[in-house]
Formats: sequence, C-alpha cells, structure tokens
Amino acid sequence: MIRRRLSSLFTTSLLIRTATGVHNKPISGFPIQPPAACNVVSGLGNNLTGVRAFSLLSLNDLRDKVPRKQRTRKGRGIGSGKGKTAGKGHKGQRARGGVRLGFEGGQTPLRRRLPKRGFKNPFSLTFQPVGLGKIAVLINQGKIDSHELISMKTLKDAGAIGKQIQDGVRLMGRGAEKIEWPIHLEVSRVTVRAKAAVEAAGGSVRRVHYNELGFRALLKPEWFEKKGRLLPKPARPPPKLKDKVDSIGRLPAPTKPIPFYTEDEKSSAA
Repeated sequence: MIRRRLSSLFTTSLLIRTATGVHNKPISGFPIQPPAACNVVSGLGNNLTGVRAFSLLSLNDLRDKVPRKQRTRKGRGIGSGKGKTAGKGHKGQRARGGVRLGFEGGQTPLRRRLPKRGFKNPFSLTFQPVGLGKIAVLINQGKIDSHELISMKTLKDAGAIGKQIQDGVRLMGRGAEKIEWPIHLEVSRVTVRAKAAVEAAGGSVRRVHYNELGFRALLKPEWFEKKGRLLPKPARPPPKLKDKVDSIGRLPAPTKPIPFYTEDEKSSAA
C-alpha cells in the first residue's frame, strides 16, 4: 500500500517539474508523460503554481485507538502483583496440582447423576441407497454402459451415488418397472424387490464385500499410484457377514460379471 502511495507521489513530483519548465531526460528510452488523473490548476502564474495535495494517509488506513493489554507475567517479582505465589495463594489443593476435570469435591458428579439414554452400536453399517429407476435413467443418458458390469465405482463416476461411501451401496427397488433389459451389478446389499426385478429382466446382482481400504482401492486407485503403492488384496468378510455377501470384492474395479452356478451345474462341472 505504501509502495503505491510513494509511486503516485513520485509521479506527482514529475508532473510539477514538467509544468514548471524543468524537463528531465527520458529514462531508458521511455518519455515522461504526466498522468491524466492529476488535477493541474492553471492560471496561478505563468505555468503552474498548484497541484492537488497528496498524502500518505487515507481513509481506509484509519484505525481506532484500541488499548492493547499485555499478557500477565506471573512469578516475576512482587512489583508486578503476581509474584511469589503467582496469584494462587498459600497452600491448599488449588495452590498445588489443581482439581481434575469433573471433580466436585467428593459429591456425586454431574456425569454420574444424569441417567443414560440409548446406545451406539459399534457394529452398525451405513449404506448409500440407489434405486433401479435412477440407474435406468443414467443408462438412457449414456452415462452407464449396460453391456458391462455395473460396479460401485461405475455408479460413483456416473453420479448415481455421492462421493462419501461409508460401508457400501444398497440397491433399492424404486423405479424397478423401468428396467427392461438385462443388467449385471455388484453392490454391497440388495433388497428382495430389486433383486427380483433385475433377475426378471435377465440380469444378475452380486453382493460383494470390501473393507475400508478395499473401498479406497476400488473408488480411488490413482491414490495408490500417486503414493507409489500397490493395490491391496481384497479382504475376506468377517464371520458375521459371510451369510450376507455372495463373494469377496475384486480389485481393481471389475468390468465383467462372475456367473452364478447352481448346485447341478457345479456337480456336472466337477
């Protein structure tokens, strides 16, 4: 700010020299021209006697006179008022280590007097819902290729789900009547209505398991490449979730579905 004021002041002084007949030589080939913004007052003498006054002080530089209180320096002599015991007095609990947070002198503290309400389940899972109708609209718009496998990364890139996927994606049956062609999906959970609608159209839905690191490798594989790391191996589901998934998630993001085999097909293939 001061630099701009000084440069303007230097330009004004050059204007005064030019108007009074004192000409300077051009500096490095650039002629000196008086700025149009300067208000030159003529008629007070032969050439010029007055220029609009310029000051380094401006309205936007004004500040209130706010008193600045210095911090209290304890234990620096009796003259400061906070020397010797530094404001803690003589002896006692408060003069020594102090009182722990929540201690009320021996009586039942407030955190124990108030009753408990509810609980938070540490094993709860949060899934992002996505309906079949929304997937059908994205397929019609050309954002999703129905001939390839529709994974959770495909849904995220197409904008069907948000960026923050906590524990996976749940496929819902909203808009199931819009599915008129076979599609193959891999999600974390699926409702009964959605699964029946997809299979009725000739498609398939597979429930896959990813842990937190697996979701990062599925949705943002470029993060591992940027860090110079390899993609982690897919994690197996815990024993409590084995009945709720069909297979382990694949890394990197798959493009072809895994076919489902019945018991007769498995025995014939063996």
